[in-house]
Amino acid sequence: MILCIDIGNTHCHFGLVGPEGCAEQLQVRTREIDDPQTGLAAHYTHLSSAADIRGIAFCSVVPAATSRLLALLEGRPWRVPVHHLTHKSRLGVAIHYPRPEEIGPDRLANAAGARALHPGASIVIDMGTAVTFDIVSLENGYEGGIIAPGVELMRRYLHEQTALLPLLDDSLAVSGMIGRSTREAMRIGTVVGFGGMIQALLERVLEELRARGEPMPAIIATGGTAEVLRRGVRLPFEERPDITLRGLERVWQLNEAQT
Repeated sequence: MILCIDIGNTHCHFGLVGPEGCAEQLQVRTREIDDPQTGLAAHYTHLSSAADIRGIAFCSVVPAATSRLLALLEGRPWRVPVHHLTHKSRLGVAIHYPRPEEIGPDRLANAAGARALHPGASIVIDMGTAVTFDIVSLENGYEGGIIAPGVELMRRYLHEQTALLPLLDDSLAVSGMIGRSTREAMRIGTVVGFGGMIQALLERVLEELRARGEPMPAIIATGGTAEVLRRGVRLPFEERPDITLRGLERVWQLNEAQT
């Protein structure tokens, strides 16, 4: 098994990944990644007993957390190869992008995971703090995509930029389309409106791919608010909560398996 770690802006997701996929996924808050009580180290004993760990692969969109993770791994209980995914890593998919160094490493991991699962074209929609679309075409490989605000960012912005609107909790429940309280109105706007935004973006991407003669891509959803897609997206898609970790495992195999 490979210990795969995805450091995001809010949470750090990690899990043990093998050829059949992710055996389990856990998460800690990114700001607590090296906390001995609540961070990654708190799970060392459990992870060590769960599997024979062959290697470690990670990606990060938070440079400060990257440094803290590397310091933490210096004292890790496993003396195994560690791979830090960057645009220079072998991904198993070509990168067709003007400035590859600007691509978020989590997006590259998503592309690697998508290509490992689907040899053809794919679109990965990652519903995190920000929402990203990553397009892997049959002709060019990884081409880039879209970045949009996530549900949490929408809600936070409404709260912070107005005098009277409250900060909503994490609930995504919507019972109707006419809000009868401020919170209910905000929840409808952010949940239903968000789903509509994703559908509109997806339709335009598919339209462009069709015009180029690309086959219908597999649509893969991941991230904390992927359930919103079940309400807002009218096309079939598959939920893969472990796509980023699967991509990291694939990248480790391509870059470190022979070391």
